[in-house]
Amino acid sequence: MSDTAFSRFVFGRRGELLAIPALALAIFGRPDVESMQLGLPIALLGELVRCWAVGYSGVTTRGDEVEAPALVTNGPYAHVRNPLYVGNFITAAGFAIAFTGRNDGSLRALLIVGGLATMFAVYAVIVPHEEGFLRGKFGAPYEQYLQDVPRLIPRLTPAGSRMGTYDASVIAKAETRTFISFGVMLALLLLKAR
Repeated sequence: MSDTAFSRFVFGRRGELLAIPALALAIFGRPDVESMQLGLPIALLGELVRCWAVGYSGVTTRGDEVEAPALVTNGPYAHVRNPLYVGNFITAAGFAIAFTGRNDGSLRALLIVGGLATMFAVYAVIVPHEEGFLRGKFGAPYEQYLQDVPRLIPRLTPAGSRMGTYDASVIAKAETRTFISFGVMLALLLLKAR
């Protein structure tokens, strides 16, 4: 997909769009102890992946428009080009599992698959949008990175050149909204489990 008004819109509203499946879980989910024991560690793992990635990418991941002061190819970015989205997907899968333990099979499948499909649809629009920006800004080094590192399925061994350094101090600032969202989902989960 080219850089269109639609892709810019979806990128700028990705948070609101991705809140829709979370809201569906909060309304229709029926958690139990077993689903929470299975899902919460998965959700936490996703947030840890995000924190690892943000330590390299910094606070520019939160804007309504694509920004990249530098090409980052180190840390998780040496394994997969979109570690933030991989982390989000893992977190969403974990919460979907945690919230749906007592739902009947068809509603549980709808909430889990529907939520993850919504994420996939949003990312299918914004990833090419971001890649177009990065191609234009970084040229040949980014083209090489595209060849070396997969888009969404992480490779086990790091690839490509290693540009960028880890800075844990940016995580608290960059992830404030994510931490709040995680906390709200956790609180709703615990309320619904009672």
